[in-house]
Amino acid sequence: MAKLRWGILATGSIADQFVRDLRENDFEVTAVGSRSIEKAVAFATKHGIARSHGSYQALAADPEVDVVYIATPHPFHASAAELCILEGKHVLVEKSFTLTGAEARHLQEFSRIHDVVVLEAMWTRFLPHMVRLREALASGMIGEIRTLLATHTQDLPDDPNHRLNALELGGGALLDLAIYPISFTFDILGRPTEVLASGRLKATGADAEVSTLFRYANGASAVTVSASDAPGSNRAEINGTEGHVEIDGVWYTPTTFRIYDSQKNLLEEFKPATMKGHGLHFEAVELERLVAAGERSSPILPLEQSVAIMETLDDIRRQIGVVYPSEKTSV
Repeated sequence: MAKLRWGILATGSIADQFVRDLRENDFEVTAVGSRSIEKAVAFATKHGIARSHGSYQALAADPEVDVVYIATPHPFHASAAELCILEGKHVLVEKSFTLTGAEARHLQEFSRIHDVVVLEAMWTRFLPHMVRLREALASGMIGEIRTLLATHTQDLPDDPNHRLNALELGGGALLDLAIYPISFTFDILGRPTEVLASGRLKATGADAEVSTLFRYANGASAVTVSASDAPGSNRAEINGTEGHVEIDGVWYTPTTFRIYDSQKNLLEEFKPATMKGHGLHFEAVELERLVAAGERSSPILPLEQSVAIMETLDDIRRQIGVVYPSEKTSV
């Protein structure tokens, strides 16, 4: 099968990292688009990309592009994805998938109508240690899962004008940091039946810290803590009736984990194999597999689950008092 030709929409730091990983793993990147032709040309020159576009629309319409990676700030994910879907392009959308649950639900239906693959770029889901972890849990190695604990805490810029602290750009710990442990919880336990959340806000109104408790019909529970101004170890743990799993820091990047039985005997230690790049390319591998197989939703991260996660984030924001400006104007 011929390689898919990738287009890169937006030229920020995550796009830079993603293209580096694609290049190191022999993917074909043919074009880049930015709202500034100067930025597009500079990015293309840096990465050896042949085609540059000074608008997102021009990139979406480029006949030399099969799939587009969207790396804009959160509020522009949905509109950028819609542009590309209208042009028949498959789309890999950086997490969080959208700004709101309503936008996510719209993209799901829009992709169905236009028969293209739309996949959320939650790179952790596709990493080798997570693939093995799901296999081990499915085999019953730790019995029935009772609790999950995961954190994502960093020391990020506190400048009120920085994207991470600007509500109009979807700033806050929730969409940039908490999305990781919350998506992990959905991966392992599914959608919760009850969500309890607390948060601490900055002067800008963006959330500096978010803590969640998810409860499930079978009695299981999950706790996540995320903060942008209180760095921690970033480890994760899953406890079951017959054992437990310890995932080393940083748990959401390529790392090691250990599985113990109920007597704390080591059953398995997983160490990732050497890879080229940081591991961002694994999500691209899955998208290309879906296209080749004629599938439209990934079993690793189904589109319906990306929607459910965004709807849950809406609920969490309601509980902690975060409202984005676009929501106020759309009412």
